Amino acid sequence: MDFNKRNKYNLRCSFCGRDKTEALILVAGIDAHICEVCVEQAQDIIDDELGKKQLQEEDFSLPDALTPRDIKRHLDQYVIGQNEAKKYLSVAVHNHYKRLKQEEEDDIEIEKSNVLLVGRTGTGKTLLAKSIAKFLKVPFAIVDATVFTEAGYVGEDVESILSRLLQVSEYNVELAERGIVYIDEIDKIARKQDNPSITRDVSGEGVQQAMLKMLEGTEVHVPPQGGRKHPEQKLVKVNTSNILFICGGAFDGVEKIIARRVNTHVIGFKGTDEKEEIDREHLLQYITQKDIKSFGLIPELIGRLPVLTYLEPLDQEALRRILTEPKNALLKQYKKLFKLEGIKLQITDDAIEYIAEKAIEFNLGARGLRSICEAVMTDAMFELPSKKNVKEFIVDRDYAETKLSKSKLTKLKAA
Repeated sequence: MDFNKRNKYNLRCSFCGRDKTEALILVAGIDAHICEVCVEQAQDIIDDELGKKQLQEEDFSLPDALTPRDIKRHLDQYVIGQNEAKKYLSVAVHNHYKRLKQEEEDDIEIEKSNVLLVGRTGTGKTLLAKSIAKFLKVPFAIVDATVFTEAGYVGEDVESILSRLLQVSEYNVELAERGIVYIDEIDKIARKQDNPSITRDVSGEGVQQAMLKMLEGTEVHVPPQGGRKHPEQKLVKVNTSNILFICGGAFDGVEKIIARRVNTHVIGFKGTDEKEEIDREHLLQYITQKDIKSFGLIPELIGRLPVLTYLEPLDQEALRRILTEPKNALLKQYKKLFKLEGIKLQITDDAIEYIAEKAIEFNLGARGLRSICEAVMTDAMFELPSKKNVKEFIVDRDYAETKLSKSKLTKLKAA
């Protein structure tokens, strides 16, 4: 009798030893018991292990029939224009897949070709990266270069670039080592001045030097949770030899460097004695590694980004198409917002042309389109949901001009 009482009132979890009085539920087995906390932990372990197994079994290679032209065709659905950049990016990504699939039959090893995208703000650099991420079957991460400093200084260490890739890969190192990383705002770590200084350039040239071996390919000890917030965490070793790096930046002012270069050297003659003409409106097409060096990137970093391409400034026609054509076009988003309220939104061609004109005037690129559309649409989005009898709303040029004239955006023109 005493033995039964002891069993009844002193039951414990066989895993953690928690007493029955401390547990909400104690599930009985044949010869053991388990509490609700251990059940949850066991479920987490099962989910983690099955998730890793599923990722390992997934096929991460491109179908043989898929070509760079197919990749570009996908990008065309999201990004208007920029054919040169899309072509270079499609080839780089396609070659990256081929590198992952190559078999070691001989001594020839295909090296990776990291990419550098140069273009003004709002021309689509980050959108290109995000669009290709939707298409890829390898882990893809986007990081910002502005947060990095040299090791030992306040800010993120360069190694944490790979932390996001590890997180996307669910901490599967083998998958992360075959991924693609897009480093945005690479121009913000340019050397601050050419002359030597007694102070260290810890967020400029120092970061560039720290990135060299990572871009080329080496074993990096990565903090899996990123940054300095978890100093006790165990570092994970990641080999970057098969990770493709795509870097992008606005390089504001590089066109002046290009203009100075094309004006100072003698333009050659073609076979027909016809002098080559320079397109002064689109100087970025003449960009070279020498211009990037003059801007402030060190030669060692430029050498590890062999594929250099540019994004053209957007003209009014391109901005008009951006408003209407892509799968996730801005005006399609507004129409869906109004549709959720039971209102049919119509925007006239004149209004679309006016919005594109203003975006050119404010010189904000494609990002400026949203600012202008918000200024035009905000009053309607505030008032119309309260009016239950409104079923249709038309935005014409006069309405857009009236709303934009009252907006603070008009002050950008003077600036």
